[in-house]
Amino acid sequence: MNNSVKYYVDLLLESNVSANDIEKAKAIFASAPEVTEILDSAEVTQSEKQTAVSELFPAPVRETVLRMSESFDIRSFDEVAAACLSELNRRSNTAEAVITCVTEPSAEQLEGLKQFVLKETGAADAVLTVKKDASLLGGFIIELGDKLYDRSLKSKLAKIKEELTAKAGKTTEVDAGGIISILKEDIKDFEFVTKGEEVGTVLSVGDGIATIHGLHSVVYGEIVIFDSGVKGMVQDIRRDTVGCILFGTDEGITSGSKVKRSYKKAGVPVGENFIGRVVNALGEPIDGLGEIPAEDYRLVEQPAPSIVDRKSVSEPLETGILAIDSMFPIGRGQRELIIGDRQTGKTSIALDTIINQKGKNCICIYNAIGQKASTVAKLVSDLKKHGAMDYTIVVCSTASDPASLQYISPYSATAIAEYFMYKGQDCLIVYDDLSKHAVAYRAISLLLERPPGREAYPGDVFYLHSRLLERSSRLTPELGGGSITALPIIETQAGDVSAYIPTNVISITDGQIYLESDLFFSGQRPAVNVGLSVSRVGGAAQTKAMKKAAGSLRVDLAQYREMEVFTQFSSDLDEDTKAQLAYGAGLMELLKQPLGRPMTLSEQVVTLVGAINKKFIHIKKSQLKAYQYKLLEYFNDTHSHIMSDIEHDKVLDDDTKKDILRFIDVFNNNSEAK
Repeated sequence: MNNSVKYYVDLLLESNVSANDIEKAKAIFASAPEVTEILDSAEVTQSEKQTAVSELFPAPVRETVLRMSESFDIRSFDEVAAACLSELNRRSNTAEAVITCVTEPSAEQLEGLKQFVLKETGAADAVLTVKKDASLLGGFIIELGDKLYDRSLKSKLAKIKEELTAKAGKTTEVDAGGIISILKEDIKDFEFVTKGEEVGTVLSVGDGIATIHGLHSVVYGEIVIFDSGVKGMVQDIRRDTVGCILFGTDEGITSGSKVKRSYKKAGVPVGENFIGRVVNALGEPIDGLGEIPAEDYRLVEQPAPSIVDRKSVSEPLETGILAIDSMFPIGRGQRELIIGDRQTGKTSIALDTIINQKGKNCICIYNAIGQKASTVAKLVSDLKKHGAMDYTIVVCSTASDPASLQYISPYSATAIAEYFMYKGQDCLIVYDDLSKHAVAYRAISLLLERPPGREAYPGDVFYLHSRLLERSSRLTPELGGGSITALPIIETQAGDVSAYIPTNVISITDGQIYLESDLFFSGQRPAVNVGLSVSRVGGAAQTKAMKKAAGSLRVDLAQYREMEVFTQFSSDLDEDTKAQLAYGAGLMELLKQPLGRPMTLSEQVVTLVGAINKKFIHIKKSQLKAYQYKLLEYFNDTHSHIMSDIEHDKVLDDDTKKDILRFIDVFNNNSEAK
C-alpha cells in the first residue's frame, strides 16, 4: 500500500465508514462512468463537485471523494476501496478469500469453501470472491492472504508430467508400456496438496530484480519460484516487501505475477562427475557434453570451518613459477591474492599454477566472473592442451550473464570445492576476478535501493569477500585433512593498491603477489614486484630444499632494484657496483618464465643454487635463458638421480649442493670447450 492510498484509507476509517457505504460508492462509479469524468475534470468547479458528491454518495464517503477529486486521484478509488475493505475485515475478524474455478460454484459448494476458510484462519466470518478461469481445466484454487491452496486439474497434470519426466530421465530405456505404468502409478498415488503454499505478488520487476509483496515468513537467501518457472533468491527483506534477484530472464514475470516459497536455500549439485566439465553459477553444464549426474547437493552459502577445525598451513602448493615458489611460497589452505593492473599476467599465473598440479592429487576449480565467453573458451582450450582438465572444474558466469549469477558464482564454486575438501582431498580455487564480483554486488545492492557507501559500494561489501575467502582452509586430520587453497584475483586501476576493494581483500588474505605494469612492459614476465609482494605464511609453506636453495634471493633482488634506481643516471661506476648490478640483472633474467612452462622443484633448486653462488655471472644476459634450459636438460639427462632425490625427499643437504655446483662447473667447462 503506497502512502497516497494509505492516507485516503485512514480518512475513510476516521469517518466511521462501513463496508456497505464503500460498496454503494463503488456501485455509483461502476454504473455511472460520467461521475468519474466530472470529479476528475479541472473545468468543473469545486463547489459543483461538492454538490454532486453530496447528492450521490453516502455521508461517510463524501469527504474522502472530495479530497481525491481535489488531487485528481479519483480514478484510484477502487484501489482505496479494496484496501479499506480489507482493513475493515481485519478489524472485524473477517477472512478474505479469492476462489478461482472453471464454473460458478453452487451455494452448497460455496458454503463448504467458506467453512474451509473459517477453519484455516480461525476467523469469525469470511468473504469469498469468485473468479472464473477456464485454463484450470477443473478443480479450484483458494487464495487466502499469502497462502495458496491449489486443487486444480491443471496443477495436478503439471505435477504428473514433472514426476514422469524425472523418472523417465533416470531410465536408460523407456518404452510406451513403461511410460503408461509410470503414469498410472502417479495418478493412483497423486494427492492434492492439503497444506497451503505461501505465495506473494510481484509489485515490480526489472534489471534482474523483483520486488514482491507478501511472503512474510520467507528467510534471507531462500529460493523463490515465479509462476513463469524462473527462480530467484531473496536478498532484501523489509516490513511489507521482499527484494529478490532473478536467476534467469524476467520474461513472463509482470506486476501481479505470483511467487511461491521453495523452503530451500540456494545450492548447487556436486560430485566427482563435475571434474573436467564447464558449468554455470547454478551448477548446470554449459559445455555441450550432456547432463552431469550429481552425488550431493550443497548450499552455496556455508559457514567457514571453525578455529578448532583448522590445521596450520605447512604443506606447500607449488605453482611451478620460480619467482613465487622461491620468495612467496603458497601453502595448502592459504589464501594468496594476485593483484595488479589489467593485462599484467594475473590469469597466466593462476593458469600455470593449475597446470603444475598435474599428478599431485589436487582438484582445481577455475571460477570466471564477468569475463567474455571467448576468453573462458580459450582458457579451457589451453587447459585441455596441457591435460589439466582431467582434474579441473570450470565454474563460469560470463559478462553477458545477469549480475545475480555473477554474484553467486564464487560461492557456488566454493561449495563444489568444499565437497572435495570434506572428502579429504586438496583443492585449488581461482577467483578471476573479485573486482568484477564486487561490481556485480554493487549493481544488485543499488537496484535493491540499499544505501551506497564509499565508491557507491554497499556497507557490507567487506563481508561479501570475507565470508567467501574464510571458507578456504586446511582441515584437521580428524575431519579428513582436506584443504582449499584460494587464489583470488583483484584488478587495480593505475597500480592503486590503496583503493577500496583491493585494501579490503588484502586485509582478508594471507599475502599478495603484486604484478607491476612497468616490469611487465619492460619484458619481465611474470612481473612480480618483490617489494610489495609477500606471503604471510612464509617458510612454513616451503620445502626445506627450496628454503635452503633460495637463500638470500629476495634480499639480493631488493638491493638490486634499489641500486638500479640510484645508478640509472650515473656514468662512472666502480667495479663492485657493476658486478652487483650484473648479478641482479642476471637474477631478474632467470626469474623470467614463459607461459605454460611451470618448473619442477628440482629444476628450481638447481637454478637457484647456481644463481645464488654466482655460477652464471659470466653468461651474457641475452643468452642466460637459453643457457638455463640447456643446463636443466643436462641435469635431467645426465644426473637424473639428483633431480629425483630432490623431488622425493624435498631436502637439499650439503653434499647434494656441492654435487650440483660441481656438475654446473663441469657443464660450464664443456660448454666453453665446445
